[in-house]
Amino acid sequence: MEATVYHIPAMLKETIEGLNIKPDGVYVDVTFGGGGHSRAILEEIDRCAQSRKTKDKRQKTAALKVQSGHLYSFDQDQDALKNAIDDERWTFVHSNFRYLRNWMDYYGVKEIDGLLADLGVSFHHFDCPERGFSFRFSAPLDMRMNQTAKRTAADIVNGYSEEELARVLWLYGELKNGRSIARNICKARAEKPIMRTEELVAASRIPAEMSKELARLFQALRIEVNDEMGALREMLVAARDLLKPGGRIAVLTYHSLEDRLVKNFLRSGNLDGTIEKDFYGNALTPFDVIEKGREASADEVERNPRSRSAKLRVAEKK
Repeated sequence: MEATVYHIPAMLKETIEGLNIKPDGVYVDVTFGGGGHSRAILEEIDRCAQSRKTKDKRQKTAALKVQSGHLYSFDQDQDALKNAIDDERWTFVHSNFRYLRNWMDYYGVKEIDGLLADLGVSFHHFDCPERGFSFRFSAPLDMRMNQTAKRTAADIVNGYSEEELARVLWLYGELKNGRSIARNICKARAEKPIMRTEELVAASRIPAEMSKELARLFQALRIEVNDEMGALREMLVAARDLLKPGGRIAVLTYHSLEDRLVKNFLRSGNLDGTIEKDFYGNALTPFDVIEKGREASADEVERNPRSRSAKLRVAEKK
């Protein structure tokens, strides 16, 4: 079963504006997905280049040729390859964005002008039953973003201790009753391995009408399966080091844990979130924060309900 829409980017216009794109800049979209943001970046490069050419002509200068920018788009999911862009200025990197620094070294890129990260899960993943991301469908407990990775959600559900499961549910799902849910899962798996989404729902003993709790259960397991927080930390540090002065980073977050990490990192420039100060008490941070958690408009939420939980944060390298 194929989803009719791979993904609808949240706050697309606001995100592209936040990047302050230049026609000759080097940009990275670390979450390609359906390609919506990447296509918008290339279109903005075109628009900026045309605007500069028009300005040069009016000023009657000889430098009418504007060097074109380039975009590198990352995605670890092989399904994203179906959305490839036919453009010589575009390079697809089939990899987890945690390896951003390695791949930029590979392509000889020492500095970038901007980076975009949409940390939301694509509609495609939620709406594709066989991937096992949603409790709405009967499917194998998979949840791997990288389909070649070895560890699945079933491995965690059946292999983690009760203590480890409770930690994951509390930390990544913010489930206050994570301990009791973990206990229920362990009791159920003692009788029979839990291999499918509906079996996990039954084992958790979360009532069907408590859809938000079920969503948090699946969210917690997905984050653990894909080590999403670890990958995010590595990517943020690499982005900080790669951005040139004046370059911008734009990040869309969708749950409090990742948003807190991004917020503190952009404020402080480090993963601890500790703001160092100079002798005079001035903050020593590599970023100027441009957007402090902008939310989607009411009109957008009506058109795209999944944008309701999105927050946009933008910062500029000093």
